[in-house]
Amino acid sequence: MTAASQTPSTGDAASVTRLGPPRGLSDTVRLLILPGDGIGGEIMPEVRRIAEWFGAARGLRIDLREELLGIPAWRAHGSLMRDETWAEILAADAVLFGAIGSHEYPALIPAHARQDPLMRLRGELELFINLRPIRLMPALADVSPLRAEVALGTDLLVVREFTGDIYFGTPRGITTDAGGRRCAFNTMAYTDVEIERIARTGFDMGRARRGKVTSVDKANLLETSRLWREVVQAVHDADYPDVELSHVYVDNCAMQLVRAPRQFDVILTGNQFGDILSDGAAAAAGSIGLLPSASLGAPDANGRRRAVYEPIHGSAPDIAGRGIANPIGAILSFALCLRYTFCQPEEAARLEQAVERAVAAGARTADIAVPSTPALSTRAMGDAILRELDGSLGG
Repeated sequence: MTAASQTPSTGDAASVTRLGPPRGLSDTVRLLILPGDGIGGEIMPEVRRIAEWFGAARGLRIDLREELLGIPAWRAHGSLMRDETWAEILAADAVLFGAIGSHEYPALIPAHARQDPLMRLRGELELFINLRPIRLMPALADVSPLRAEVALGTDLLVVREFTGDIYFGTPRGITTDAGGRRCAFNTMAYTDVEIERIARTGFDMGRARRGKVTSVDKANLLETSRLWREVVQAVHDADYPDVELSHVYVDNCAMQLVRAPRQFDVILTGNQFGDILSDGAAAAAGSIGLLPSASLGAPDANGRRRAVYEPIHGSAPDIAGRGIANPIGAILSFALCLRYTFCQPEEAARLEQAVERAVAAGARTADIAVPSTPALSTRAMGDAILRELDGSLGG
């Protein structure tokens, strides 16, 4: 660990594409639901219903637990994340997370108590891999902000390094100089080991997909990006010559994602750039409410990984409490849990296909509704997906 980064510089970068032995029929998988703030409390009940369906209809042995986090936890316990919740996190095979953040934080919670529980989760569990698949469902071509001829066929994966870079680097802070001027500073830092392990993940994912990786940096200006490009290229040349590699500056990548998103297969990038680019790429999919993510650590001796699954959208305080939030991003995050924690890719595909069929049949929340057509509530969207799951059983 360097003085400028809180991320461990060790850890097996074994391929995330090599799933462990399937779990579910004989092993009980312990899942912890953390709804969190805002719309988290509305979308996560739908995820629970989907998980319970897989337990009842597909025989997956799931031990579902739930804990308060964020403002609800503060109101109930005087802590954004109490020690008992952290113990549940450590005991879980995976965490299903809703959202964090609220306009109430400044008025309700003292500054010293506002530590971000989600950043603690990512850092202390060493979840250095963040996978963000972005795909436009054909039925939603007309609701994408991009023209249909541009957006159709978009199917890419952002592989984002998740525990380094400017979000975790130190020193950081706000100071006042001798002249009374306030100064804020953050540290962007990466070690070669941190870059190498996420690069291997990116190349493994590219090899399992269409064989193309675009590494995104700002090597014309930033030393961290120069090291990033050097290490990524070295890993490619040594072990992944069969995967096509290109290097793109982050500003150009942002433009290309809205100009021609189909050109991308795997986008490999650092923490800050990945945050910004994946949110921007949501335009191609039609809504940020549709997009899932998986945050994974290194495998243990049994091939299991610590994991957090969450939609990439925020707490959306402007619509919280109205029952209109789109639960699809959270539900598709559970599909990623089926793939990477349960190691059941067929069941993950079952859920993904059920979501797509529901949307194709006209099930739409307000963010993806066609103008002049009625929008479903959060609960009704969950109902539509459950009906499609029931239909997937046949007979």
